[in-house]
Amino acid sequence: MRKTTGLALAFIALAGAVGTTAYAENNASARMREGTMMRLDKAMKDSNGTISFDQFSDAMNARLKKLVADNGGKLTVAQLADALEKARFEEMAKRIVARYDSKGDGTLTTDDITGREKKVFAMLDRNNDGKIERNEIPKKGRMDRHHQWDGGDDSME
Repeated sequence: MRKTTGLALAFIALAGAVGTTAYAENNASARMREGTMMRLDKAMKDSNGTISFDQFSDAMNARLKKLVADNGGKLTVAQLADALEKARFEEMAKRIVARYDSKGDGTLTTDDITGREKKVFAMLDRNNDGKIERNEIPKKGRMDRHHQWDGGDDSME
């Protein structure tokens, strides 16, 4: 391979990597802006269409300021990471409880889990013979279509 061709291919690979990173950053940035605008809209509605700087500041960063206050006025990267991880897992837990909780009481019981398993088993047992055969298991990449009945994918199943 000629040196110029190799350099061109390396440049294309680098451009692709940079483009992918920029795309991901743009998506994260767009989600952040959307969240900011939602908080700002809520603050405006709660205040008849106008807000002061203090109201704006509270709407934008109330949780972050609480974390700083709860940690003696300073927040380390590790403390922030722990708080973000906890919040992420709490959201996941809420989705799982909502998905499995058959009584709507905000708790999970063995009966809730067994009931959910029975629903999934029945969905997979397409010929209703009480057994799941290999040909009834969705092929790789097709599982999402099988989960449309309950509104999402289940990483806990």
